[in-house]
Amino acid sequence: MNKRLDQLYPYPFEKLNVLLDDIVPPDGIEPVSLSLGEPKHRAPEFIINRFSDRETIARGFGTYPPTRGYLTLRQAIADFVNKRFNLTRKVNPDTEVLPVNGTREGLFAIAQTVIDGTNNSVTLIPNPFYQIYEGAAILAGSTPVYIPCTQNTGFNPDFSFVTDDQWQNCSLVYICNPGNPSGSVMSIPALQSLIRKSDEYDFVIVSDECYSEIYAAEAPPGLLEAASRMGRDDYRNCITFNSLSKRSNLPGLRSGYVCGDAQILEKFLLYRTYHGSAMSAHNQWISELAWQDENHVVANRRRYAEKYSSVLDILANVWPMQRPAAGFYLWPETPIADDEFARRLLAETNVEVLPGSFLSREVNGINPGRNRIRMALVADLDQCVEAANRIRQFRLISR
Repeated sequence: MNKRLDQLYPYPFEKLNVLLDDIVPPDGIEPVSLSLGEPKHRAPEFIINRFSDRETIARGFGTYPPTRGYLTLRQAIADFVNKRFNLTRKVNPDTEVLPVNGTREGLFAIAQTVIDGTNNSVTLIPNPFYQIYEGAAILAGSTPVYIPCTQNTGFNPDFSFVTDDQWQNCSLVYICNPGNPSGSVMSIPALQSLIRKSDEYDFVIVSDECYSEIYAAEAPPGLLEAASRMGRDDYRNCITFNSLSKRSNLPGLRSGYVCGDAQILEKFLLYRTYHGSAMSAHNQWISELAWQDENHVVANRRRYAEKYSSVLDILANVWPMQRPAAGFYLWPETPIADDEFARRLLAETNVEVLPGSFLSREVNGINPGRNRIRMALVADLDQCVEAANRIRQFRLISR
């Protein structure tokens, strides 16, 4: 048995189930979940129609899909990346793009490819963070180092906490841009500073950009965009992930991409060939259509903007907070411990939220998620409004 499995922490939603197990919500009040970042908007109609094409379905059942992905899909992804991130040297769909089965699978697998677990490897992880980063590092034989993301730095990672020895032993840096759970956005200069560190210490940067298409005003920059502006035409040590889950409301499709450094992706393809992670033919054809269309993405942003506006207006007088730059979460402070707040909110209102401390680790006595909660505005507008009205009456914030 792999003994590193014993080092893994319980997943946040396992902890949430335990935390809330004995809570009995009020009778007659329908539950509203704001805990899980699972988009509930209806999938685009042109995607649904493609799924109903019997000939397409039949054809997909009769072939082993290529791990590398069909060229038409890789080209559609490359076209999206080149245009969206204003790349001066266009990414090559033959060598710099691979499909993945959602970013979760790919973000885990990339660590197994780039980390040499035989040395004193460390992996830098933003804190709070998407739990896959931590588990991927541990199972690859690397020690996670948690980089604080606090209000003082606009909830972006503060790399000033990294020691010289940690930089020297660094194999991999995970960033989430826009951030989960805060919705913070790293600037081009901040991304370029990290790229220069990679030049100095030769580590891989993995940028999780799955929230990049849900934003309030300006489109968030990406890691490849930052590299491109530096004249880094080879995108050395820069790897980005994105998916259709948030962008296109297709979490069940399990479809995303990895893009960047061709030498790393060559090894990643080798790993994936043995791992057996080819995306099904049906999903590849449907994904190609989704990456080529922007109209449904624009409409999706409008729906999130409407929900943010409605929810924040309702809570303004009792629990004021601001819309983040990107993403679909709210990350407010709580008047009491975040886990107790979540328990009492469910008990009084039947609204479920995720304690912030479940998304982060305590370092030197500080947990950046403590006394915060994550609220995912993924439900339909009427449910989000209903949840906000209940929260407005919640005794812990209304008095």
